[in-house]
Parts: sequence; C-alpha cells; structure tokens
Amino acid sequence: MSNGAFTFVLHSHLPYARLAGRWPHGEEWIHEAASETYIPLLEIFNELKAKGVDFRLTLGITPILAEQLADETVLDNFNEYLDMKIDAAKRDMVLFAPPNITPFDNLKVERPKDSQGDEHLYYLADWYRKYFERIKHSFNVTFKGDIIGSFRALQDEGYLDIMTSAATHGYLPLLKFDSSVRAQVEIGIQTHERLFGRKPTSFWLPECAYRPAYIEDDDVVRLGIESFLAEQGIKVFFTETHAITGGQPVGIAAGDILGPYGDIKRHYVIPSMSEPMPKRDTTTFKAYHTRNTSTPDNDNISSGVAVMGRNNDTGEQVWSEKFGYPGDFDYREFHKKAGSSGLQYWRVTGDDLDLGQKEYYHPEWAAIKIEQHAEHFAHLVGDLLRDYHTNTGDYGIISSNYDTELFGHWWFEGVPWLKHVLHHLAHYDDIELTTASDYVAEHPPQETLHLPESSWGAGGNHFTWDNGETHWMWEPIHKAETRMKALAIQYQTSTEAEATVLAQAAREVLLMQSSDWAFLVTTGQAREYAIQRFTQHVERFNQLANSVENGKPNVQLAEDLYELDKVFADIDYRIFGD
Repeated sequence: MSNGAFTFVLHSHLPYARLAGRWPHGEEWIHEAASETYIPLLEIFNELKAKGVDFRLTLGITPILAEQLADETVLDNFNEYLDMKIDAAKRDMVLFAPPNITPFDNLKVERPKDSQGDEHLYYLADWYRKYFERIKHSFNVTFKGDIIGSFRALQDEGYLDIMTSAATHGYLPLLKFDSSVRAQVEIGIQTHERLFGRKPTSFWLPECAYRPAYIEDDDVVRLGIESFLAEQGIKVFFTETHAITGGQPVGIAAGDILGPYGDIKRHYVIPSMSEPMPKRDTTTFKAYHTRNTSTPDNDNISSGVAVMGRNNDTGEQVWSEKFGYPGDFDYREFHKKAGSSGLQYWRVTGDDLDLGQKEYYHPEWAAIKIEQHAEHFAHLVGDLLRDYHTNTGDYGIISSNYDTELFGHWWFEGVPWLKHVLHHLAHYDDIELTTASDYVAEHPPQETLHLPESSWGAGGNHFTWDNGETHWMWEPIHKAETRMKALAIQYQTSTEAEATVLAQAAREVLLMQSSDWAFLVTTGQAREYAIQRFTQHVERFNQLANSVENGKPNVQLAEDLYELDKVFADIDYRIFGD
C-alpha cells in the first residue's frame, strides 16, 4: 500500500537556433544538449526498460525544440558536431600522451618541447573519446537518427507522459491579445500532435508564467490562462511553489540559482514581491482544480484543468546553491574547459575556489557519489510522502520539476543519477511512480484553487521578462500582434499567394514572442544574439505584412524565410483573428 505518488517533471527547452551558426550561441546549443542530455536520457530510459523496471516520468519537449530535434539539417549538423568532439578528444590524447605512447599517428598535434605528457589527462581524453563515440553510435544505430521518434516510442509504451508547451515558449501573460495566447497554445498543441502522434494532456506554461482573468480598462474580459488549455483538452499544468502556497517565493524565484542559471552574470537587483502573497492552507502535495475564468466572477466553478506546484523540498536537493547535489566536490566542474579542446577535465574540488585551483576529475569518484545521492533522494521522497500521509491521512503527490538540460549538460552526472533514482523508486512499495496526467486521472482533485499572477522568475513575477532593459521589446511585439490580428480578420478568405505570405508572417510573430529573447537580454548570457534574433523577426514580419497590405504579397520572400526556419508547417494564420 503506497503512501503517495511521485513524478519527475522535466521541462526541455532551448532557444530557437536552427542555422544560427555554432559556438557560442548557435546550433551548438542544441548539439550540446542532445549529446549530453537527450541521447543519454534515451539510453537510461531504454536501459531501465530492458531491465524490467516499471518507471514513469513526465517529460516536456517544447514545440519549438521538438521542431529542431526533428529537423534533418540540425541532425546532420549534430553528427558533424560529434565528429568534432571525437577528434578533439583524440588530439588531446596525442597532446597528453606519456612519451612511451603514440596514439593516432595521423594526427598532427604540436606538443610542448620536452613534454612528459600527463597520464591522468590522457586517461580523461580517452574517456571523452569513448563517451562521444558511444553517443554517436546510440544516435545513429540504436535510435536510428530519430530523437523525437525514440521519445515517442517510450511514450507509446507508457513510460513517458510527454507534455507540450506554447509554440515558441512565448511569455503568455504579457501578450496583448487573447487571440495571441490562443495561437501560442493551439499551434503548440498541433505541432506536438504532428510529431508525437497524439494530443497532449499535460502542459508546461512557459517560465511557469500564469495570469488569471481580468477586465481591461475598455471593459474587455481577458481570459485566465487555464481557459485556453481547457479549450484544447489539457488536464494538468504546473506552477511555481508560491503560486500554490502563498508567501514569498522560494527556490529559483528567490534567487537560489545553482542549477542551469548558476553562471548568469546578474547585473540587476532581484526584487522581492511588493507585497508577499498571503500564506494559504494549501500544499504542493495536492493537485487542485483551477477555477473557470471565462469571466473573472466565476469563483468556484472548475475549469476542468488541474494544477500542480513544484515541490520545493525535493527541488532544493538539485537547485540549492548551499546543498544541491551538483555542487559536490567530486562532480565535474562545468565552467573550466581545456584551451586545446573545450573538454572539461576538472572537478568542483571545493567551495569558492578560483578555476585555477580546480583539481582533475575522477569519473570513478563521481560514480560513488551518484549512487549515494540517488539513494538519499529516494529516501527523502519516501520520508516526505510518509510524513504527509501520517499528518493528514491524505494520499499525496510530489511533483519534482526541473529543466531537463540541467541533467547531463550542466550537471554531468545528473542523467545516471536520474536512472538510479527511478530504479530505487520503482521498487518502493509505498511510493506510486507515476506521471502527472495519470495522477490527476486516477486521483481527481477535490478542491478548486484561485491562482495568483506569478512566474518562476526573479521575485516570482514578470520582472525577468519586462524590466528596464527589456521593456522596449514589448512595443514591437504588441504592434505586430495588432497588425497580425487585423490581417487575419481582413484575409479570412485569401488567394494562395496571400495565404503563403500571411502564414510566414504568423510564424515570425510567434518567433518574436519567444520568452528566450527577453530572458537572455536580462541575464546577459547572450544579449547581442537575442537582440539580433528578436529584431530580425520583427523586420521580417513587417516586410511580409507590408507586401500583403500593398497588394503585392511577396511569396518569394515568404518561401525563403520558411526555408531558413522550417517550423509550424501546418500553421493557419487565421487563428490570430479569433
């Protein structure tokens, strides 16, 4: 008899980068995540399946990421990337080889005079060579070059609940029109269905950004976000902890940023919420119905869509800057890379050490810590569910939410850690290992909850995406929305040329709405790239819209731009006029 249920909720998303070049911002973003996160995840999932482990997982893949992972050009470039990494490791082997070893005679590598090599670096370079050769074999042979199809197979076998998100990860609460929100949601779901073969029932709100219904100054009712999900048959979505429990934000929203954002050069002050949300008698151990927000006055009528909040106790074990697992001294140091190859040969080593003080990485030491931390996490889950059941008599759910790319890419040992955790939990009789959709179907929520406006961002509000450095981006977004809506209404009936151009114009609107551009500007991670991509989509949209409004739809431009981006092939631009 189980005390409660558990699900990992992994949200996979990257900025749109097809044909955007390589390091530091372009397609290499996708290739790194594929080689260090997505392929290793497929490997461990299939390994668990082969061993008869009955695991379950909620895995999100955003539509814009899924389009890139299914794109032939991106995947061809991924093979080239793997070849480059293998070659880099081989060259390092030549560079670090002891005098009595001469690997790869055909590689011409200039070694320092009188070099005695370095046996441990030589070992690590060989270790990386084998790693990338394994990834290449898994990608091309085991998974037949089909990342999306391989995840889809695990979905069809019942191991994964693959959730979707808004089409381009648009920041939904700040869009001007409900028709834009609906377009982001509906086109995202259409894309998911095309690539994964079924309609999704779970949904990741981009940036966990939620907005309830409200009435604008002109007495126009703006619908709550759950209304758009209900229209599409979505059964469950996710929010940050404070949106459920009230009070001040915790975890990342409060500035605890180890995870994938630990390297952010923050040049702004993280604001607190102007007035902390009142604490409520609610808990992240429950799923709740969201209220029907077709009008702001429907206080207690369920929308039919459930919400789950991130469990902070389990989240801190990975995200916490103070005691998160990724900071263990024996795990691989992400930030220090060899000048010869970009490979990472060092371990965390200690707190607050300069990169120059880092010591060499030992994979066998890290493997011991992986086992220990996986067992610790599994026991923590069991203890939390047992305590909740004992104290309340209720059957609880822990939703442990993370960015997927944290595992493998940022925290190199994270993927095998996940494997060991799933193996442990699948064999615990008192824990139901489940997915979010299965849980709300089998344990329907009993209470209806009014959610506040919120996000996972700094201060728990919209600041990360609308601040002094990004506010200028919202005017062209809103102007494009207004113009696209007018065009969609005017051209409900269109010629083939008009339809072709307006479809591409709609794609450009979706791409400029991506929350990634404002996030990257705010954090300073890839500011110039983000501004370039954003303004590019604004300019493209205006060119296309001008051509239609002038009675000379530029079909050639639309077709050329589609070949550059190749997303949302079945888009219907009329949705923007809804």
